[in-house]
Amino acid sequence: MNQALLVTGGSRGIGAATALLAARSGWSVAVNYAANSLAADEVVRAIRADGGTAMAVQADVADEAQVLAMFQKIDAKFGPLGGLVNNAGVVDVSARLDEMSVARWRRMFDINVIGAMLCAREAVRRMSTRHGGQGGAIVNVSSAASRLGSPGQYVDYAAAKGAIDTFTIGLAKEVAAEGIRVNAVRPGLIDTEIHASGGLPSRVKDLQHLVPMQRGGTANEVAQSIVWLLSNAASYTTMSLLDVSGGR
Repeated sequence: MNQALLVTGGSRGIGAATALLAARSGWSVAVNYAANSLAADEVVRAIRADGGTAMAVQADVADEAQVLAMFQKIDAKFGPLGGLVNNAGVVDVSARLDEMSVARWRRMFDINVIGAMLCAREAVRRMSTRHGGQGGAIVNVSSAASRLGSPGQYVDYAAAKGAIDTFTIGLAKEVAAEGIRVNAVRPGLIDTEIHASGGLPSRVKDLQHLVPMQRGGTANEVAQSIVWLLSNAASYTTMSLLDVSGGR
């Protein structure tokens, strides 16, 4: 394979697990990070130690200039892009809607929605046969929150992920005849650092009784489904919203 793959938010959690697994499957992986270069470098080191090819690329996905510069670096180092995983995302502290600020909502949508659309736009410009590309695959990381609504915790995050679901469906239809498949995974309760960033470090343990499988998932379990959707094994799968949520 040896095609280039960009994983946004690839320095930790689901992104890091996806980068490692994709590299083992033969992708040359660009590990994007916003601020934590040490964590991204660690993922790159782990991939190289495993015999894979990787580079770390800095960009805040909500900043168009930084995204354009990131794609140019990948073009120069790895050549044609064959895959994109839109994984970069944020939550905020647990709150009700009537306690939230507009600034919080702007950040939530700038990173989780506009950032994903911006990266997808640049990927389509490179991968679409309409633009002389060889085709490719995009996987958007949504969330079971888009179905559940996250009341009393973060309805703004859930709304942003609802936008990602709809975007996935529309873009999949738009570029289906141009060699690009577009799918999303919707992780449920997954044991990663994102919960601590939202002020709920024990969220998985506290809520796992609500999951039919009675446990939280791992980043690697989500990564397995993402890497499958990127692969030729999923060659007839596009416009899918794949729930990886233990039945929740």
